[in-house]
Amino acid sequence: MEKKVAIQGHEGSFHHQAARYYFGRSIQTVPCSSFKELVKTAEDGQRGGTGVMAIENSIAGSILNNYTLMQKSNLQISGEIYLSIRHNLLVNPGVTLADIQEVQSHPMALLQCADFLEQFPQWKLVESQDTAYSAHSIHQHKAKHIAAIASDLAAQLFGLEILASNIHSMQKNFTRFLVLDKDLEGMPEGANKASIYFHAEHHKGSLAAILIRLAASGINLSKLQSVPVPGTDWEYGFHADLEFTHTDQYMDVMQSLPHMTKELRVFGVYKKGQTI
Repeated sequence: MEKKVAIQGHEGSFHHQAARYYFGRSIQTVPCSSFKELVKTAEDGQRGGTGVMAIENSIAGSILNNYTLMQKSNLQISGEIYLSIRHNLLVNPGVTLADIQEVQSHPMALLQCADFLEQFPQWKLVESQDTAYSAHSIHQHKAKHIAAIASDLAAQLFGLEILASNIHSMQKNFTRFLVLDKDLEGMPEGANKASIYFHAEHHKGSLAAILIRLAASGINLSKLQSVPVPGTDWEYGFHADLEFTHTDQYMDVMQSLPHMTKELRVFGVYKKGQTI
């Protein structure tokens, strides 16, 4: 039986690409129109049970709303993927650069390919809901004068030609995806990373004390993201990614943190992801 994996966007999207890398090609993707729908689908064992969700990009930064969605869910992080985002100009077979009058894609993809697109001021740029949706649309309508910016996976799935590859302005463009699951038990073998949320005491030096405690355990703080705590007077909670060599380091610091915070939640302990 194929594993069901909820993704945001159409098949052929970068979410789909990340899911296929992590789980292999023999998966049944469940496309979702929003991140909120993705989380709900992953929570539903019959519809999904697992989800792959973007959480940050090396250019655009953190997707703060997705941290909120995780906090409101009962999902846990079981893994992660760092995907190199490569944008390509896709067309139906036989279409040339001279034929193109319009280019469709997600607003972020259009922005990230601005230098390439500026070479063709005659092209009309049209925003769409998803890179892969744009690719599927030009395939479905057999468009002769419209191109899409999307992944090479979208080109494969929809029988499109890559007219220009790697057209993004910044070549080092990565998105981090989280693998979300329900009802995880224990730590996986080789675990060397944890994602937590904590709300520090609201007084001078409270956050510094936590950071000093983490350093004393030999833990590398690879991310610290502040988020407002609703209903408070300018208090902040923190999403933190902790990297360690041995799980004993993590277990040691987790003995102290409950006594140093007003709220503490572990979202997952897992193996650090690879960049692909």
